[in-house]
Amino acid sequence: MFRRTFWFTTGVAAGVWATTKVNRKLKQLTPENLAAAAANKAIDAGHRLKDRAVGFALDVRDNMAQREQELGEALGINTAPELPMARQYAAIENRNNPKYVDGSTYETYSYNRNEDH
Repeated sequence: MFRRTFWFTTGVAAGVWATTKVNRKLKQLTPENLAAAAANKAIDAGHRLKDRAVGFALDVRDNMAQREQELGEALGINTAPELPMARQYAAIENRNNPKYVDGSTYETYSYNRNEDH
Protein backbone atom coordinates (compact mmCIF):
# COMPACT_ATOMS: atom_id res chain seq x y z
CA MET A 1 0.00 0.00 0.00
CA PHE A 2 2.81 2.39 0.87
CA ARG A 3 4.53 1.74 -2.48
CA ARG A 4 1.38 2.62 -4.39
CA THR A 5 0.94 5.85 -2.43
CA PHE A 6 4.60 6.75 -3.00
CA TRP A 7 4.43 6.20 -6.75
CA PHE A 8 1.07 7.96 -7.02
CA THR A 9 2.46 11.01 -5.20
CA THR A 10 5.62 10.92 -7.32
CA GLY A 11 3.51 10.80 -10.50
CA VAL A 12 1.33 13.70 -9.39
CA ALA A 13 4.42 15.79 -8.53
CA ALA A 14 6.04 14.97 -11.88
CA GLY A 15 2.79 15.90 -13.68
CA VAL A 16 2.51 19.23 -11.86
CA TRP A 17 6.18 19.99 -12.55
CA ALA A 18 5.85 19.11 -16.25
CA THR A 19 2.63 21.10 -16.64
CA THR A 20 4.21 24.15 -15.01
CA LYS A 21 7.29 23.86 -17.20
CA VAL A 22 5.21 23.52 -20.40
CA ASN A 23 2.98 26.47 -19.47
CA ARG A 24 6.02 28.69 -18.83
CA LYS A 25 7.49 27.74 -22.20
CA LEU A 26 4.18 28.43 -23.96
CA LYS A 27 4.02 31.89 -22.36
CA GLN A 28 7.53 32.60 -23.61
CA LEU A 29 6.49 31.67 -27.14
CA THR A 30 3.55 34.08 -27.41
CA PRO A 31 3.94 36.71 -30.14
CA GLU A 32 4.11 39.57 -27.61
CA ASN A 33 6.90 37.95 -25.62
CA LEU A 34 8.81 36.98 -28.76
CA ALA A 35 8.56 40.57 -30.02
CA ALA A 36 9.71 41.95 -26.67
CA ALA A 37 12.65 39.54 -26.55
CA ALA A 38 13.67 40.43 -30.11
CA ALA A 39 13.43 44.15 -29.32
CA ASN A 40 15.57 43.75 -26.20
CA LYS A 41 18.19 41.81 -28.14
CA ALA A 42 18.23 44.45 -30.87
CA ILE A 43 18.66 47.23 -28.30
CA ASP A 44 21.50 45.34 -26.62
CA ALA A 45 23.19 44.75 -29.97
CA GLY A 46 22.83 48.44 -30.79
CA HIS A 47 24.44 49.43 -27.48
CA ARG A 48 27.33 47.03 -28.04
CA LEU A 49 27.85 48.35 -31.58
CA LYS A 50 27.74 51.96 -30.36
CA ASP A 51 30.28 51.23 -27.62
CA ARG A 52 32.63 49.64 -30.14
CA ALA A 53 32.22 52.55 -32.57
CA VAL A 54 32.92 55.09 -29.83
CA GLY A 55 36.00 53.15 -28.76
CA PHE A 56 37.18 52.99 -32.35
CA ALA A 57 36.61 56.73 -32.83
CA LEU A 58 38.59 57.52 -29.69
CA ASP A 59 41.44 55.29 -30.83
CA VAL A 60 41.48 56.97 -34.24
CA ARG A 61 41.49 60.42 -32.62
CA ASP A 62 44.37 59.49 -30.30
CA ASN A 63 46.42 57.99 -33.13
CA MET A 64 45.67 61.00 -35.33
CA ALA A 65 46.90 63.42 -32.67
CA GLN A 66 50.03 61.33 -32.15
CA ARG A 67 50.74 61.23 -35.90
CA GLU A 68 50.17 64.99 -36.23
CA GLN A 69 52.66 65.56 -33.45
CA GLU A 70 55.20 63.27 -35.15
CA LEU A 71 54.71 65.07 -38.48
CA GLY A 72 54.97 68.45 -36.77
CA GLU A 73 58.27 67.45 -35.19
CA ALA A 74 59.57 66.05 -38.48
CA LEU A 75 58.64 69.21 -40.38
CA GLY A 76 59.70 71.59 -37.62
CA ILE A 77 56.19 72.86 -37.02
CA ASN A 78 55.72 72.79 -33.27
CA THR A 79 53.11 75.48 -32.85
CA ALA A 80 49.45 74.62 -32.75
CA PRO A 81 47.25 76.57 -35.13
CA GLU A 82 45.41 79.47 -33.55
CA LEU A 83 41.71 78.71 -33.45
CA PRO A 84 38.98 81.34 -33.33
CA MET A 85 37.43 81.97 -29.94
CA ALA A 86 34.14 80.28 -29.20
CA ARG A 87 31.06 82.47 -29.32
CA GLN A 88 29.68 83.36 -25.92
CA TYR A 89 26.43 84.86 -27.16
CA ALA A 90 23.37 83.52 -28.87
CA ALA A 91 23.27 83.69 -32.65
CA ILE A 92 19.76 85.19 -32.52
CA GLU A 93 18.72 87.22 -29.51
CA ASN A 94 15.13 87.68 -28.45
CA ARG A 95 14.51 91.41 -28.82
CA ASN A 96 11.02 91.00 -27.29
CA ASN A 97 12.65 90.21 -23.98
CA PRO A 98 11.80 92.93 -21.40
CA LYS A 99 15.49 93.59 -20.68
CA TYR A 100 15.82 95.08 -24.17
CA VAL A 101 12.68 97.19 -23.95
CA ASP A 102 13.49 99.46 -20.99
CA GLY A 103 17.01 98.42 -20.10
CA SER A 104 16.04 96.85 -16.78
CA THR A 105 16.42 93.15 -16.17
CA TYR A 106 13.47 90.98 -15.34
CA GLU A 107 13.46 87.37 -14.32
CA THR A 108 12.35 85.50 -17.39
CA TYR A 109 10.86 82.06 -17.69
CA SER A 110 11.19 79.89 -20.72
CA TYR A 111 8.00 79.02 -22.51
CA ASN A 112 7.34 75.33 -22.93
CA ARG A 113 4.44 74.66 -25.24
CA ASN A 114 4.31 71.03 -24.10
CA GLU A 115 3.65 72.10 -20.55
CA ASP A 116 0.28 71.33 -18.97
CA HIS A 117 -1.84 74.43 -18.36
